[in-house]
Amino acid sequence: MRKLLFSLLFSAGSLAGFSQGTSQDSAWIRENYYKIEQYIPMRDGVRLFTSIYIPRDTTEQHPILMTRTPYSCAPYGTEKWRNFTAGYLRYYMREGYILVTQDVRGRWMSEGQFVDVRPFIKDKRSPSDVDEASDTYDAIDWMVKHLPHNNGKVGVFGISYPGFYSTMAAASAHPALKAVSPQAPVTDWFMGDDFHHNGAFFQMDGWAFYSSFGKPRPKPTTIGPSGFDYYTKDNYKWYLETGALKNILKLTGDSIAFWKELYQHPNLDAWWKARNARVAMYDIKPAILVVGGNFDAEDNYGAWNLFKAIRTQSPSTNSHLVMGPWYHGQWASNDGTHLGNVQFGSNTSFWYQNNIELPFFNYYLKGKGAEPGLPTATVFFSGANEWRQFQQWPPQDEQDQPLYLQQGGGLSWTAPVRKGDYTEYISDPAHPVPYTEDVHFYRTREYMTDDQRFASRRPDVLSFRTPELTEDLTLAGVVTADLQVSLSSTDADFVVKIIDEFPDNFSYEPETPGPVRGHDLPKSYPMGGYQMLVHGEIMRGRFRESFEKPTPFKPGKVETVSFRVADVAHTFKKGHRLMIQIQSSWFPLVDRNPQKFVDIYTANDDDFQKETIRVYHDSEHPSKIVLPVLK
Repeated sequence: MRKLLFSLLFSAGSLAGFSQGTSQDSAWIRENYYKIEQYIPMRDGVRLFTSIYIPRDTTEQHPILMTRTPYSCAPYGTEKWRNFTAGYLRYYMREGYILVTQDVRGRWMSEGQFVDVRPFIKDKRSPSDVDEASDTYDAIDWMVKHLPHNNGKVGVFGISYPGFYSTMAAASAHPALKAVSPQAPVTDWFMGDDFHHNGAFFQMDGWAFYSSFGKPRPKPTTIGPSGFDYYTKDNYKWYLETGALKNILKLTGDSIAFWKELYQHPNLDAWWKARNARVAMYDIKPAILVVGGNFDAEDNYGAWNLFKAIRTQSPSTNSHLVMGPWYHGQWASNDGTHLGNVQFGSNTSFWYQNNIELPFFNYYLKGKGAEPGLPTATVFFSGANEWRQFQQWPPQDEQDQPLYLQQGGGLSWTAPVRKGDYTEYISDPAHPVPYTEDVHFYRTREYMTDDQRFASRRPDVLSFRTPELTEDLTLAGVVTADLQVSLSSTDADFVVKIIDEFPDNFSYEPETPGPVRGHDLPKSYPMGGYQMLVHGEIMRGRFRESFEKPTPFKPGKVETVSFRVADVAHTFKKGHRLMIQIQSSWFPLVDRNPQKFVDIYTANDDDFQKETIRVYHDSEHPSKIVLPVLK
C-alpha cells in the first residue's frame, strides 16, 4: 500500500487551465470542431442515431471517445451544440478527441425496441442475437471505418445508466476498443443499485424515474416524456397517503412495461439474474477504469462490485478502481469540495479529472505520456480527507474485527457476558422512520452524509455508540451486520447505519481550498455533535436465508439476520465516536414492509401492521457489526 496525502493538489498551470473563461472555450470549440449526425446500422438492420463532434485539424489522426445513453444525445440538429464548456469535456476537445454520443436502441431518435438493462447474450448465433455489447461493436466498427482522420483507437465512458452501456462495451471485444471507464455503473438492480438493495424496493427513486422514463416511445422522437403530476411536494405525505405498492401500480396501469414487470419478480429469479451486468465480465480486453462515489445514493454498489467481478472473473484484465467522496456523478462536476455539511478539504473532482481520467484515456488512446501506472485502487478516505492507493481491495492490511452491541446502548470490541439482554422497539408502518428530516419531494443526494440526530431521538430507532476514541480508527472494506433478532410477526426490514459522531466542540475551518466555479461553500451548520451518516443499508428480513426463496420468521424465535452493509472508506478521528443505528423503516426512500409474510407488491393497505422487534446483545445471542479495520 502507498499512502497519498494531497494537501497541495493544484499546480499553477492546472489552476490557469481550470479558470479559462467559458466564452473563450466556446469560441475555440466552434472554431476547431464541426458536428455531424449519423444513423449507424446494426447487424440486424436497426439504425442508431449518433451525434459526432470532429476536430477540423487534419494534420494528425484523432482518437474516438464515445458515450452510449438512453437519456438523449440532444441537442438535435447540426447547428445546435452541447455546452461543452460547462464541464470537463472541454479538456478532451483541447486534446483533439472525436466525441461521440449515441442514443441506444429504442430510445429518442434511434430505431428498434428498448429493453431496460438488456441481458447480455454470451453465444450469439445469428444477426438477430443483439445486445448492448453487439450494438457497441457495430458502432465502433462503423466509426473506425468511416470517421475521417480517426486513429483507429476508441474509448467508451459513461455515468450511471451510460455506465451500464460502458460495461457492455467492455464485453464487445472489438479490437479497436482500447480503454473503457464505467462510472457509477448500473450493475445489479436487485442486490444494490438504484431500485433494490438486498431485495428491498427503493420506491422513491424507482417511481420518480419510471413515471416518466418508462413511458413508451413508439417511434423515434426528439421530444421527451412528461412527468407525473403530484398533489403535494411532501414526499413523506404522498407515499404514505398513496399507501401500498399496488396503489402506485394503478397510477400507470399497463403503460410502463418495466414497472409492471418489476412487480412480477419480487424475488431474485432468472429474470433478475439475466440483468446482472457482471455475467458479461469474462475475458475483458480493454483497460478498465471503474469510477464511483462513496456517497453515491444511486450506484455505489455497482462501482465497488463491478470492479470486484472484473478482478475475479477476468484477472488478466488491466483494471483499476477510483472511489472518491462523491455523490452520483460529482467527479464530473466542477465542485468536489463537499457534500451537504461535510467538507473534503480540497477539490477532489478537479484532481481526479486532471490526474487520473484524462491521463488514462490519453495514454491508451493517444499514446501520450508515460503509462499511468495506476494502482489497483485509488480511494478517498472521508474523515481523514486523504487519498490512499492500494494494490488490492479490500486492502491486504485490513482485518475484520467484530464490534458488539451492548446493554444500555454501548459498543465494545468485547463480546457481552450477561444473559437475557435485548433492546426492543415497536415498528409501526403508519409512522415509518423518515430517511431525512427535511420536507421535500425528490430524493436528496445529501442524505448520504446527513446529520442523523433527528433519527436518534425516535423511540423506534436504536442507537449504540463507542466511548470517545483515543486514537484514529480507519475502516477500509466491507462492513457486515450480524444481528440476532426476534419478531412478534413474520417479516421485517432491518436498516443498519454506520455513523461518525463528531465531538461537541467540533467546527470546520472557514475556508475550503481548491478552485471552484459557480458554487458556494456549505451553509453554516452546527457541526458540534454532528452524527454524520457514513453509510446505511437495508436488508429485507425474508431474504435472510435466500434471495431466491424467501422464508417467514417464526414469531418469538431468535434468528440471525446477517448482511453486507457496504464497502466503507472512512477514518473516525480521535475524540469522535462510532455509532450504529438500527431501525426497520427508511421512508419513503424504501417501501414499507407490511411486517407479515405476504407478497409486498400485491399487499393491501390493511396488511400493514405494528410489530415488536427485539435486538439481542447477550452472551448467547451476541449481535455485532464486523468492521474492516485498517492497521
